[in-house]
Amino acid sequence: MREWETATWATGQTEAEVIRRVGTVVARHALQLTRPHSLIVLLAGQGHNGDDVRAAQNALPERRVELLNVTDPQKDLPKLEALLSARPALVVDGLFGIGLDRVLNPDWVHFIQRLNAARLPVLAVDLPSGLDADTGEPYDAAVTATVTLTVGAPKLGLIQPAAWPFTGRIEVAEDVGLAATLPPSELRWVMPADFAGFPPVRQVAGHKGTYGHLGIVAGSFGYHGAAVLAARGAQRARPGLITLFPQENVYHPVAAQLQAVMVSPWSVSTQMHLAYSAVLMGPGLAGPLPTNDMKQSLRRLWIDDAMPIVVDATALDWVTPHPFPQRGLQVVTPHPGEAGRLLKKTVEQIQANRVQTLREISGNFGHCWVVLKGHLTLVGRATGEIYVNSTGNPFLAQGGSGDLLAGYIAGLIAQPELQADPLHTISYAVWQHGAAADWLTREHLNWVVEDLAATIGSVGAPG
Repeated sequence: MREWETATWATGQTEAEVIRRVGTVVARHALQLTRPHSLIVLLAGQGHNGDDVRAAQNALPERRVELLNVTDPQKDLPKLEALLSARPALVVDGLFGIGLDRVLNPDWVHFIQRLNAARLPVLAVDLPSGLDADTGEPYDAAVTATVTLTVGAPKLGLIQPAAWPFTGRIEVAEDVGLAATLPPSELRWVMPADFAGFPPVRQVAGHKGTYGHLGIVAGSFGYHGAAVLAARGAQRARPGLITLFPQENVYHPVAAQLQAVMVSPWSVSTQMHLAYSAVLMGPGLAGPLPTNDMKQSLRRLWIDDAMPIVVDATALDWVTPHPFPQRGLQVVTPHPGEAGRLLKKTVEQIQANRVQTLREISGNFGHCWVVLKGHLTLVGRATGEIYVNSTGNPFLAQGGSGDLLAGYIAGLIAQPELQADPLHTISYAVWQHGAAADWLTREHLNWVVEDLAATIGSVGAPG
C-alpha cells in the first residue's frame, strides 16, 4: 500500500483528494448498513484513517451523525460510553490504520474492549483498529467489526486466520483515486468485475457434444444425497451431458431424484477414460465399498490419463503423490481437514499458512490446481497467482455444500471451451458458489443446500 501510495502521489494526485473519495465510499457503505434517521457514531483517530472517517461526516443524509475525535482514550471514554448507551445503528471505526506497529497501552485496550462489549454493528475502515496489517495479529486488543471496508486492496493480515475473529465481511473500496497500476503480488482478491462476460456466450449452432460430457463417480450407502447434490451442481454449470455412477446399493434412491442426468451403477467394467471430457470422483463415497476397483480406477486416471479430473471428499485419500506435472487438468478440492491428511499435518498447521499449504499440496500432487476451501477460499497451484475468493458466508457451513461446489466446478471444467484458463474457470465456480449463498442470505436466513443448488450460477457478474 505504501508503494502504491507513493506511485499515486508521483502522478500528481493529492492525499486530500484520495481522503475525500475514501470518505465518500465509507459514507456509501454506512448508508447501506443503516436506515433513514438511524444514529451513526464515527470514531476518528489522529491518523489518516481518522481523516477518512471525518471525510464521511457530511455525506450521510437522513442520518443522525455523532463524530468523536479520539485523542486520549482515557479522557474520551466517558464520551464513548454516552454514545454507546444511545444504541447507535452503526459505529464506524477509524481509530488506527496500517501504521500501527506497537502494543496498545492499557487505556486504548480498555477503550476498544468497551466498544466490543456493546455488541453493535461496526464498519471498520481499512482494517479493524488494533490489528497488525501484515500478520493479522491483534496488538493486545482489536475492534470486532461486522464489515471491514479495506482501501484499495486487502492487507495481507486480513486474510490470515488470526484476523478472522475481528474482520467480519471484507469489502474493498476500489475507486478512491489511487494509481491505476498495482504493485505486483502473488495474491489476487477476486472481484465481480473479474467475471464480466463469463461464461462466454454460446454458439447459436452449439449442441450437446459442443459442451462436453461429465462423468461423476459418487454416492455410497448412507451418502447417496451427496451424489445427487454433485449432479445438480454440475447441471447448473450446463455441460452437454452428465452421467452419474453411484454404488449399486444406492442406485435406486439416486436415480429416482434425477431426470436429465443419466444414472448407471458403478461396476468393475466401467471405463471412465473413454467417453468423457472430464470426471469428478469423491462426493458421498465414505460408505463401505464392495471392492478396491474404484480406488484403483481413480489412481490410474490420476497418474496415466490426460482427461481433466476433479477429486473431492473421500477420493482425496485415494490419490497418490507424484511430483511431476501430468498431461491432464487435475483439480483437488480439500477443506482444511482433508488438506491435513494430504500433507500429514494438523488442521492448525494447515491454517497457520494457507498459501503455503496450497503451494505444497499442488507441488506434491503433480502441480495440480488446488481449491483450499474455508473462509476466503484459495484457488491456485504450486506457482503463479493465487486467487482469494471474496464471496460466501458462515451459512455455507452445512452438509452438502462442498458436494454441490465440486459438481459445479466439474460441470464447468467438462466444457472444452472453459478448459483453456483453469484458474479463471475454477475461481468463477468458487465465486459463484459464495455469491449465491450471499444472495440467499439477504433474501432469507433459513435457506438450505437444496436452495443453493437452485441458485448457483444465477448470480450475475457485471457486463
